[in-house]
Amino acid sequence: MFEKQIKIPDPEILVGQMPLPASLKKIKAERDRLVSDVISGKSDKLIIIVGPCSAHEAAPVLEYVERLGRLNERVKDKLVLVPRIYANKPRTRGVGYKGMFSQPDPTKSEDILKGIFAIRELNIKAIEASGLSAADEMLYPANIHYVDDLLSYIAVGARSSENQLHRLVSSGIDVPVGIKNPMSGSVKVMLNSIYAAQSGQIFKLNGWQVKTNGNPLAHAILRGAVDGYGNDIPNFHYETVMQVIEGYAQSGLKNPAIIIDANHSNSGKKFKQQIRICEEVMQNRLYDNDFKRNLKGFMIESFLEEGCQAEDKIYGKSITDPCLGWQDTERLILDIAEKV
Repeated sequence: MFEKQIKIPDPEILVGQMPLPASLKKIKAERDRLVSDVISGKSDKLIIIVGPCSAHEAAPVLEYVERLGRLNERVKDKLVLVPRIYANKPRTRGVGYKGMFSQPDPTKSEDILKGIFAIRELNIKAIEASGLSAADEMLYPANIHYVDDLLSYIAVGARSSENQLHRLVSSGIDVPVGIKNPMSGSVKVMLNSIYAAQSGQIFKLNGWQVKTNGNPLAHAILRGAVDGYGNDIPNFHYETVMQVIEGYAQSGLKNPAIIIDANHSNSGKKFKQQIRICEEVMQNRLYDNDFKRNLKGFMIESFLEEGCQAEDKIYGKSITDPCLGWQDTERLILDIAEKV
């Protein structure tokens, strides 16, 4: 049984009530170009998608993004920094804090309408304060049009990459979409997802039959896998990445591109391991030209304070997965920039 609670207006209505200002649209357009040029191979820079596991509170996220904006000025000749403003949090068992989109205040009950305005306000303020447009995860495909005008990068998570609607909606998005390998780690499934996203599609979305032309910037994110016993299986090592590159070569997909997610099953959620993982990948990049050509960057989970907490008591500390602290993050990004 479904109990109707709050009528949520269509995206066009809510976006019109809190639009991205014209001055920021120019910044967003340039950011879209920078990110797209890396994925397409027009630019030799690397993308660093970095920020908290989930954006549960606006003030520390804004402070983090402002710091990232200042750091971007130091590395922009080598890197494109994209803040993670992840407003949806997937839950393995379907309960718990689900992100700002559903629950703008993690101490209160879910209020999706308030959540939509909260994340639009946060993203707009972030662009204004830092000059950086953000990345988010498309957890619920029907919701993406409430925020897609603000984002320069969209991710499809491991639990969603086999879902048909995620694949279809990805085919109509105008910015790069990174599709993670499924929890099983199957490279074939991931490449099939990318193929679907790069292809034109006709399907039903939000009460409409829609047609897309395909998204040539859909690409792979390697986040590690989980076996049948719950053990993490990393897939950032040289041999595994080269298998993905070979799969790309055989598939005929456009714009072969790989992002390494340094956390999740690659690190076993041991957040400090993200530093070692990025260093190993950068070393492999120097060793092999095919590796270098296909590797486009990293995902890194990071916040003002390292680790995580059960309750929101420490400012700038994750309430979901543990993250690198700012000092380690800054040092890591500068180190990656030096090696590009």
